[in-house]
Amino acid sequence: MPYQVRPNLFISNINDAAQILQNSADQHHITHILSVLSSASISFFTEWRSVISIPVKEISKLHVSDLPFAAKSALSPDKLLYSLEYAGQDLNLVRMAVPLKDTESENLLDYLEVCIDFIDRSRKEGGVLVHCFAGVSRSASVITAYLMRNENLSLEDALESLKVSCEFVCPNDGFLEQLKMFEEMGFKVDHSSPVYKRFRLKVLGENHFAGSRIDSSKLGADPGMPVETSSEPQEATKVDNNRSPTYRCKKCRRIVALQEHVVDHIPGEGEASFDWHKRRSGNPFNKSNESECSSIFIEPLRWMKDVEEGALEGKLSCTHCDARLGYFNWSGIQCSCGSWITPAFQLHQSRVDISPV
Repeated sequence: MPYQVRPNLFISNINDAAQILQNSADQHHITHILSVLSSASISFFTEWRSVISIPVKEISKLHVSDLPFAAKSALSPDKLLYSLEYAGQDLNLVRMAVPLKDTESENLLDYLEVCIDFIDRSRKEGGVLVHCFAGVSRSASVITAYLMRNENLSLEDALESLKVSCEFVCPNDGFLEQLKMFEEMGFKVDHSSPVYKRFRLKVLGENHFAGSRIDSSKLGADPGMPVETSSEPQEATKVDNNRSPTYRCKKCRRIVALQEHVVDHIPGEGEASFDWHKRRSGNPFNKSNESECSSIFIEPLRWMKDVEEGALEGKLSCTHCDARLGYFNWSGIQCSCGSWITPAFQLHQSRVDISPV
């Protein structure tokens, strides 16, 4: 049976959700269901339990193309963000389904906002059940994030509060890491935050090493493209407002990056990176005693043709004059300050001019 976490908020597994969907009658007066499963399709229930038959009338689907660019670039271009449908015998249940696997490498962070908003709206209209397959990891992660934002709780306090209602919940380590990022960003998914930028780079890096092609839809917009000719004019960044530094090719003055594209790191300290690529030994040629970094590390942008073509490493050259600007390496680059940045897209400060704020 579902466990009550808060008034009008419940957590359970696929078995309880299937019974509610099939019977459309529940003692808890559940009117909304949030399914966090490996498949968003309601046929997943039928395939799991062939004896049930759940009539469904689909009312809408939102795809990843409806997301802000920073969020959709972290996901596959054709990946379904969620589906929304009427369900149950009398079609009196509203079900939202989020396709999410229970693996440590799965991108939970980019789904949290829509899940939290759905729970919040559903509690105002009736009762909402959040479930995954076992009711242990995925559903627990979503509800923990909801409690963090709704009640201003730390990750630790929110998870402990959830365990009071359902003691066996246990989000996997990857989800816990992302929930910690959610806390660090102030209980929101802030795409401009260095925390989110590093997470997005990690997702891109994992996709790259898994063999996924890194196409232009996953790269940041080219800041050197005129606003009126940009393929995504609503996302183009105006650079004439002088609100932040602008990075230009020293040879031809083409804009190659804005301050918002910079991925900050702490001089002399290692950045979060993939364990199987992080280099732990010292570099005898590293100028680690330099007081300032000689490089600027940025997110991958659409003018980086070799990156789009799938190379593991290579030069970063100006798309206008072909002057060498820096270097990229998905396995990481060590900055002159001693920090490892993984993956790394590096501009040499000697090759670019930086316009002041």
